[in-house]
Amino acid sequence: MGIRKLKPTTPGQRHKVIGAFDKITASAPEKSLVVGKKRTGGRNNTGKMTMRYIGGGHKKRFRLIDFKRNRDGIPATVKSIEYDPNRSARIALLYYVDGVKTYIVAPDGLQVGQTVMSGSQAAPEVGNALPLQNIPIGSVIHNIELRPGQGAKLVRSAGAFAQLTSREGTYAVIKMPSGETRRILSACKATIGGVGNSDHALERSGKAGRSRWLGRRPHNRGVVMNPVDHPMGGGEGRASGGHPRSRTGLYSKGLKTRAPKKHSSKYIIERRKK
Repeated sequence: MGIRKLKPTTPGQRHKVIGAFDKITASAPEKSLVVGKKRTGGRNNTGKMTMRYIGGGHKKRFRLIDFKRNRDGIPATVKSIEYDPNRSARIALLYYVDGVKTYIVAPDGLQVGQTVMSGSQAAPEVGNALPLQNIPIGSVIHNIELRPGQGAKLVRSAGAFAQLTSREGTYAVIKMPSGETRRILSACKATIGGVGNSDHALERSGKAGRSRWLGRRPHNRGVVMNPVDHPMGGGEGRASGGHPRSRTGLYSKGLKTRAPKKHSSKYIIERRKK
């Protein structure tokens, strides 16, 4: 998956860098795996705006992704690689031999026509989902569960990958994309390989309008507001506004927001690098 830099025929095109769609093999999603997606515009059930800077954007349909991969021992063929407007990664449509169709997050290197499988008997090859206890040490993985059978929660965005570094009893030690090292139960499943569309990080929108297409309204900084509207507002001229903080007064640079007595902290061996 590459990127395309366009000729500067307009000001918006000049800095535009977008992903290439050469690996995408289908233009319309599988009808049975699509549901409608309602927009909130950042408003709650009474119509009050509770989240700012949300609104507009292109209409989307939600693709149902199989994050559990619990059809163990049944081989599936990759029918197509598709675009998904709801995530940065591409998705792959699987046709199981018993007739069931599902979507999965497409790993890097997955090809149309390839056969994938899940379960403890599956080979540790790209696209196959196995329990961590059956994955060789040093393997690159993604779509990692936190609890057995819960479905993948970690390492799902474009270009992301984790590494299985070792095992400690019933736990596997995983090096996360953030640099954090943590223990996860060996019975949890993960998919072999890294997530595809790694060039997503190189994309540049080129113009403000593309943010509006994505449903993002203009975002104004706290430092340009009045004191009544924001803790960093007010002052003569271009005042910096003191210590960076949110509208509600929480420091935004360096304040630890993780709960100090969080249950899962005991599974973290090494925190992420700052």
